Amino acid sequence: MVRVVRFHEHGGPEVLRIEDVEVPPPGPGEVRIRVKALGLNRAEALLRRGTYIETPHLPSGLGLEAAGIVDALGEGVAGFATGEAVSIVPPLSMVRWPAYGELATFPAELVVRHPPSLSWEAAAALWMPYLTAYGALVEIAGLGGADFVIITAASSSVGLAATQIANMIGATVIAVTRTSAKKQALLAFGAAHVIASAEEDLKVRLQDITGPEGVRVVFDAVGGPIFGTLTAAMSRGGILIEYGGLSPEPTPFPLFAVLSKRLTLRGYLVHEITGDPARLAAAKAFILDGVAAGALRPVIARTFPFEEIVAAHRFLESNEQFGKIVVTV
Repeated sequence: MVRVVRFHEHGGPEVLRIEDVEVPPPGPGEVRIRVKALGLNRAEALLRRGTYIETPHLPSGLGLEAAGIVDALGEGVAGFATGEAVSIVPPLSMVRWPAYGELATFPAELVVRHPPSLSWEAAAALWMPYLTAYGALVEIAGLGGADFVIITAASSSVGLAATQIANMIGATVIAVTRTSAKKQALLAFGAAHVIASAEEDLKVRLQDITGPEGVRVVFDAVGGPIFGTLTAAMSRGGILIEYGGLSPEPTPFPLFAVLSKRLTLRGYLVHEITGDPARLAAAKAFILDGVAAGALRPVIARTFPFEEIVAAHRFLESNEQFGKIVVTV
């Protein structure tokens, strides 16, 4: 019997329970991990609340990111040995392969030997944010050194990963955050410009920064009313990549900006990278090279022990964090 986190009903953090369950041996092509650290994601809060793109059968486990030690290998798995330190590329389904537990099982193709320079906490915070940012900025947008890029929700783990990747490429980062509370931290982290959207006129500030030429690449997790302002600040032929929907308000379609500027509005999920072996291999190589060079480094906002998973989820939904929330097991 090992401890895992499950929920028997949808709701707030208080529905999460730590329970003793039997974890079966890994199946063919799977690797079982003795978990040392978990990275938390907003997707897990959405699944818990019943508003995620995946619908669980209750009771359900959850979790997308983990780092730990190889505990057992399923039939047909080669290239790994028990006792090795590994981390996990987020699976397509966290209901099928939940990470929140002392033991967790994953497809072997999603198990990675991470650089030994990374702690368990940093390894658990690596793959979701950097794969998400890489796929959008490098693969889809083709971000270059001459580009401006707007990054909303800039203090999130994905926003910070995007800032590091953009700086690694040489692009100019315009970070958008709700208030000025994290402004100095974002500037210190590498954003060339920071706009507090609830305190400043976003449209005016973007015009001041970019001039009439505008911004070619926008990486947005928010949607809602800000959508029109972002497209108004874009250059002709620009691309807006939408990977979230944090705003509770409707998202208007900016018809005339899209038509007059020939804009591309692109929905994006990290699954299109993780589900394609060739694209995933390229992404892993880019990220591991960046980690080795010191250009990419996960930012840990706060660490909680496994027993405080409810408190960790409360903090996840507080919007107070700068970077990734990690739970140690």
